[in-house]
Amino acid sequence: MSALPISLTPQPARPPLLLPVRQRRGLAGIAQRHPSLLLGATLLLLIVLLAVFAPWLGTVDPTAIAPSQRIRAPSAAHWFGTDMLGRDIYSRVLYGARVSLTVGFSVAALSTVLGLFIGVLSGYSRWADNLIMRINDGLMAIPSILLAISLMALTRASMSNVVIAVTVAELPRAARLVRGVVLGAREQPYVDAAITAGTPLPRLIWKHILPNTLAPLAVQASYVCASAMLIEASLSFIGVGTPPITPSWGNIMSDGRSLWQVKPFVVFIPAVFLSATVLAVNMLGDGLRDAFDPRMNNRR
Repeated sequence: MSALPISLTPQPARPPLLLPVRQRRGLAGIAQRHPSLLLGATLLLLIVLLAVFAPWLGTVDPTAIAPSQRIRAPSAAHWFGTDMLGRDIYSRVLYGARVSLTVGFSVAALSTVLGLFIGVLSGYSRWADNLIMRINDGLMAIPSILLAISLMALTRASMSNVVIAVTVAELPRAARLVRGVVLGAREQPYVDAAITAGTPLPRLIWKHILPNTLAPLAVQASYVCASAMLIEASLSFIGVGTPPITPSWGNIMSDGRSLWQVKPFVVFIPAVFLSATVLAVNMLGDGLRDAFDPRMNNRR
């Protein structure tokens, strides 16, 4: 038998067919590593576009009353049917998305900013920690929906008052989260080194403390947004949220609850949109949590 020829020339290494996960970049890499993040963001973006373009996508005025068209089933003229006053449910659902998203995003932004300030003050100032946390514990002892209802009972029904009431109800959780992060960051060696080097307090907080709070706050803000939309719908459903003339998913479901057994679409359709929006925000929050958690990235 003749020996097989052996080539002494080094052969170039063949590139792997699939790059390691950590080497993938861009939207494709994010989608493969965190599919819930991409799916939630896509669904939420679609609902936001429906809300933004509601004046062009809606068929009729959402507040227009047509007694001759009351309680009509879904048809070509009224895609989602009409309610007890003959108002087009399709148009009201589109405009209701504006109310829910405005309340959700506003509450998330306000509770995040105020919670960041209160949490940093409580976590870094020992003299203020006891007072702030005792007030915080008292607010957290009351369920968010009950606290919001109590606050709305003292004011008139309006979207701005709903935002304030829900923000007060959700603020303690954001403040406690930031306080915990600040207390943990204070014990880190790099913070001790910065203090030893004579770093001024404002710069110490800005450069070494605040960056550690951004990732958990972003995740917390998504959950606060979803909770705020549910609380707003609950307040509107029982009549203490947005005014009845303002189309919101809670108001639409409240108007159709007496027709649930005979015309379930009046309640079912806005409930589906509310559930889809809350699901999208929660999936976005879960994806952000996985993306910011180094333990999840190491497993992948």
